Formats: sequence, C-alpha cells, structure tokens
Amino acid sequence: MELIFGPSTQKSSKREYDAIVIGAGPAGLTAAIYLARAKLSTLILEKLVPGGLAATTDKIENYPGFPEGIGGEELTSRMEKQAVNFGVDIVLEEVLDVDFLSNPKVIKTSDGEYTGRGVIIATGTSPRPLNIPGEERFRGKGISYCATCDAPFFQDKEVVVIGCGNSGIQEGIYLKKFAKKITFVEFLPHMTAEKVLQERVRDIDNVEFLLNHQVTAFEGEEKLTGVRVKNRETGEEFLIPADGAFVYVGLKPNTEFLKGKVDMDEYGFIKTDEKLKTSIPGVYAAGDVRTTVLRQVATAVGDGALAAKLLEEELGG
Repeated sequence: MELIFGPSTQKSSKREYDAIVIGAGPAGLTAAIYLARAKLSTLILEKLVPGGLAATTDKIENYPGFPEGIGGEELTSRMEKQAVNFGVDIVLEEVLDVDFLSNPKVIKTSDGEYTGRGVIIATGTSPRPLNIPGEERFRGKGISYCATCDAPFFQDKEVVVIGCGNSGIQEGIYLKKFAKKITFVEFLPHMTAEKVLQERVRDIDNVEFLLNHQVTAFEGEEKLTGVRVKNRETGEEFLIPADGAFVYVGLKPNTEFLKGKVDMDEYGFIKTDEKLKTSIPGVYAAGDVRTTVLRQVATAVGDGALAAKLLEEELGG
C-alpha cells in the first residue's frame, strides 16, 4: 500500500470488502471499529480528512469520559488510530456515485470502484451558507465557517459571528483568544445555545449582541471590510465594519451524490428506521447525515456502533 496522507490513510490496491463505510467522522470511525472487531474486512472512504466537523471543534465538553473537555481533533485522531489498529483501511477518495442495487454494492470514487457486501453512510454535514450577496466573493477572503481553523488570521481584528446557536457561541468563545472585538448577529430574538455557553460568552469583554437582526450582504473590495445587517423589528439597515465573518447558521447533509439512491427528507437528510436501515437492504446511515433530533458526537458514536452491529448480523458475520 502506498502512503498518501498521514500514518493511517492509505491508497489501497484492494477493491473488495465485506463492509464499506462512507465518511470518517465519529459515526464512521466508530462503525468501522465495530465492523473490524467482528472480523469483517472494512474500508472507510473519506473525501477530506478523518474526523469530520468534530475535528474542527476547539473543545468538546459534553462527550462522556473527559471531565475537562477534549479537543475535537485529538478525540477524532484517537478514534482514527483505534480503527487502524483493528485493521481498517482508510482511503482519501471522494465518492462520486453508488450502485446499491447490485450485489455486491458498488462505490465509485474519484480513483476507481470498490465493492462491499454492505454499506454504512456516515458522511455527516457541512456548514450551511447564507447565500447572500458577497458570500462567494469573500469566501476565504474574510468569510470563514471554522473559527478553529482560521481564528489566528484575525489577531487583534474585529469580527462578526453569524448565528447564536451552540456552534456560533462556542466558536465565538474560541475566537476571543485572537479577535479584538466580536459582534454576534442572530436572526431570532433570542440565543438558542445552551445556557452554560450563553453565560460564558456574556462574561467576555468587547462582545456585542445584535439579536433579531438579519445579515443581508457582505461588502468589501479585495477582502471583506463590512457586514450589512437589518434590524428585523425596525427595518433599519446598517454596516458593521469587520475584518472577518464566521457563519454558523445551520448544517446541510453531505448527500448530493446519493440523490435518487436512498430515501431522504425534504432537507436531504437520509431517512432510516429505528435500526438505522435505509430504504435499501444492506445500506445503513449513521450520525448527523440521517434524520434525527440530535446531532452530537455522542449520538454519532452510538449510531455508528448500532449500525455496525446490525449490518454484521445482516451479513451473517
């Protein structure tokens, strides 16, 4: 096998597996661990790098077993190493198409095809864009969707965080290590983040909250210089001078390549039954990519374990 990224992600000459897991976030890594321990040959296909969105989180405080919290990158790196230790192959290739009706099932990637008797979809989610003027133009030129990734670029700068849910507030708290001032903009008239996070962010100096405000445009020339917002109660519009903007307005499922392949809800999340089965026999979905009421690392791990166990039983493992 030829090493292509890090100590555990490899380009495999092997093309046939018992089980293929699409996605290497907490759900996919957990599923692979359980499958490999059941002595099923297991492949993980990942478009980017192992860890998923969890790996971009500065600190995870609600995952059991870590009283002081743990960095998302460290936690998912441990999961990755554990999977590799049990013999899981991890290959960095984007899945472009699938044939779930064939036997075995065929997964087509940017570098060829793989087959598996069973599949677990664990592709997770991506940050949802605002789709407003200036967003595409200033993406990477002041607009970011990951404070953990990009905060150091905004040392002593003024930034705007859009969205006051858990992600927005938590990432804003991390940003304060670098930014001179943070303005939080929330569409709703109240924050939706957990109370403990709300209390923590209110204790930070040089933080301003604009609740019940809507971002209408990003402005600038070569780089972002301001965020235009509208007061939803009065209709007043004004420009917030800013060197950076971090967008946290929800998540979209990574299921574009699965359209017409499995049943999905109106938002593109995969429908499953209580046993995490999709509409296709031998194909399961786990973690944030499926229709569920809670999307957390803890629930993703639980989904991965359950999906793997039930797939093992279906395959007669």
